[in-house]
Amino acid sequence: MKRRAFLRSAGSTVAASCLVPRLLAVQNKTLHDGEILHATMTVNGSTKLAIIPLDYTGLSYESAQLANPEFFAAGNEALIALFRGLGQQGVLRLGGGTSEFTAFTTHEQTGPPSFDAVGPDTSKNVKSDTPVTPKSLRNLSAFLDATDWRCLYGLNLGRGRVERAAEEAFYVYSILGQRLIAFQLGNEPDAWRNRYRSSTWTYADYWKEWVVARKSVLERVPQAKFAGPDVSNKMAYVTGFADDVKKDAMDVVMLTSHYYAMGPAGAKDVTMDKLLSPDPKLERDLKIAMEAARGARLPYRMCEGNSCWNGGQEGVSDTLASALWVLDMMLSFAAMGCAGVNLHGGGSGFYTPITGSSKNGFLPRPEYFGMELAKEFVGGTLVQSTLVCSSDRVRAFAAQKDGVLLVLAINKTEQAVAMETPLRNTREGWLLTGPAIDAKQGVTLTREHGNALQDGVLYIRPNSALLLKG
Repeated sequence: MKRRAFLRSAGSTVAASCLVPRLLAVQNKTLHDGEILHATMTVNGSTKLAIIPLDYTGLSYESAQLANPEFFAAGNEALIALFRGLGQQGVLRLGGGTSEFTAFTTHEQTGPPSFDAVGPDTSKNVKSDTPVTPKSLRNLSAFLDATDWRCLYGLNLGRGRVERAAEEAFYVYSILGQRLIAFQLGNEPDAWRNRYRSSTWTYADYWKEWVVARKSVLERVPQAKFAGPDVSNKMAYVTGFADDVKKDAMDVVMLTSHYYAMGPAGAKDVTMDKLLSPDPKLERDLKIAMEAARGARLPYRMCEGNSCWNGGQEGVSDTLASALWVLDMMLSFAAMGCAGVNLHGGGSGFYTPITGSSKNGFLPRPEYFGMELAKEFVGGTLVQSTLVCSSDRVRAFAAQKDGVLLVLAINKTEQAVAMETPLRNTREGWLLTGPAIDAKQGVTLTREHGNALQDGVLYIRPNSALLLKG
């Protein structure tokens, strides 16, 4: 992709300092010389938006991955290292479309599994049942111990018998212990109509089935905790579930739903331009979810999501664009009070943050680096900030952490940005960038020592994100 010229390497510091006086002189203009976007960021540190939990960051994998007991296992050191790179604490969610095709059994499988890594569920209906065994759960427990992460665990309600789900829950609870946050009963029940249920299927029908399944699980595991409704996009299920559990079901500890910015993969409107643009659906649906969660006095977690459903869009979901998108998305959710986000992936899906297998090795995709940068805000308090800029693809966030002000600027444009900020000096920082917005390789997250800050004006490269700690 053709990019506008921009200042580079050692010369960028000198050039940026020369630009500052000119930029300040024309601060009422949004453009300077056709190349530099001017922005102004103000921060109100006394207005606190939300504290970002230590386990805010999460990953989501298909339940079918458990059919290979050696994947989530203490011996998978490369995957463990990548998990820990995203946070000293975190949440692994197991579910997805294949959770409705798992078949728990106490009979351990003989011979190696026919696969190593399971990718995203793109088949929707054409699947084979996959076994989950106590060995899978024991290895999963050891994996969670090694990463110091916890688990949201999906049970088969769409196609499975409640008795089998209750038996699986008994083993999961007994083996995972404190690593288990809660059970989710069924995946995306708002999409079961004409798939697993009749054409008249509604939320009221789901709630009736959920109550029966919950009772069955509690009979085997009286201490069980639950999360839900784990829906794809129908917010009426979220609000209905919140209202119902507020009346009865004190063992529900979390409200959950999914979020995909686009989809399905392959559709004409699934483009990089759309991904980089603001998504009104995010703010609208998240506001509904947060109001429902607060009304029920529950935390809300986006337990499955990514850039484009049905496996991601090649050339979009696996590029630098996705890294900038996920960084913006994660902090947007956090600013609204969300308790955490889980990015769905696995295998070689285009949107997976981590690709590969135990056999061939694991690699971080561009999206991973956006998640890694967002990690710097974990444990901090997001505070109110205002950004004035002519482009809605320039974003900014501020937080207080350990007595330090964090300022993050995200530039999803082809122009450099000069942003006036309250910062006057910095202790350290991070730069997320790559060769081009559509780059699949060469995306990096590196230390930034404040060279981009001159007299309170922050210089941000095209297609990059810059975090400074003042």
